[in-house]
Amino acid sequence: MIVDLFSGPRGWSEGLRMLGLSDIGLEWETAACRTAHAAGHPVIQTDVAAYPTAPFAGRITGLIASPPCQAWSRAGKRGGLEDQPLITQTVHDLANGRDTRAKLKAACKDERSILAAEPMRWLYDLRPEWVCMEEVPDVLPLFRQIAAVLRSWGYSVWVGVVNAADYGVPQTRRRAILIASRARAVTAPAPSHSEHGAFGLFGDDLPRWITMAEALGWGYTDRPAPTVTGGGTATGGPEPFGNATRRAMRKAMDDRKHWAWRKPAPTISGTVGHVGGKQAEGHLNLSPEEGALLQTFRPGYPFHGNKGQRSLQIGNAVPPLLAAHVASAATGIPLPATESQPAAA
Repeated sequence: MIVDLFSGPRGWSEGLRMLGLSDIGLEWETAACRTAHAAGHPVIQTDVAAYPTAPFAGRITGLIASPPCQAWSRAGKRGGLEDQPLITQTVHDLANGRDTRAKLKAACKDERSILAAEPMRWLYDLRPEWVCMEEVPDVLPLFRQIAAVLRSWGYSVWVGVVNAADYGVPQTRRRAILIASRARAVTAPAPSHSEHGAFGLFGDDLPRWITMAEALGWGYTDRPAPTVTGGGTATGGPEPFGNATRRAMRKAMDDRKHWAWRKPAPTISGTVGHVGGKQAEGHLNLSPEEGALLQTFRPGYPFHGNKGQRSLQIGNAVPPLLAAHVASAATGIPLPATESQPAAA
């Protein structure tokens, strides 16, 4: 049995399916549970921190955990960073069989922060054969602490930050990853793509990153933006600006129009219909369905809830293709070649 803590809409589960595996999820949020059920993934709706580990004792092969990241994310209030000493203490205590969660949670600035330590309770009680964890990069020091504990228990562990674009995800999403196994030596998941394409040491070519436009099936156009005017029409009219200003404005519009054909999307967030990016790149309004494709969910994935709930599920999920590469590194099961590319729009 594989258990997925904080399982959300099941990005990990979709990745496991690529490897011929399945799991059972524990999730609190109702819309995400409905999504999981509609997608064919078994789910227990529960508070992960309150759920007992005993039902899984002696039955668990793998443990997956992507605790809520809002308290740690740079997009939020980041109370988790201020609470880090308390979370570190919680992990230390749980790793030594002492449950001090309630006391330390009361002292946290953001009560969600403590959830980042929750996987240690499950690890201590269940000692699974392999482990996969994912979080925002700021959680890396906590992952290193957990890694040290797992090594002391005899696990082989790799921990670091990866860029999802290196694994065929059309999105430059950076995430802290922990991979551990009691059964085999583990290393970082081998990239399947590179920013500009690369020729491997043994003659294996790595294709370049998949762009946002390619993933969404937008096609490609090299047509420049129309002339920028100061009061005329989009195709002509008076231009009261100097030549340098006109060139700069024209370039900005060209960049904004074409960046999606040149590179992957920035990180998909939980904000409805938006992906982040520099102002020169613009902020694109996307449908939840487009956001899901950029996360490499299969077309037509049955997200439930209103638009905001669907977008939050999509933005908070692990990209299934990245999940498949990470789980492959943990289990030793190779990712089929047919699954190494995101589904076409």
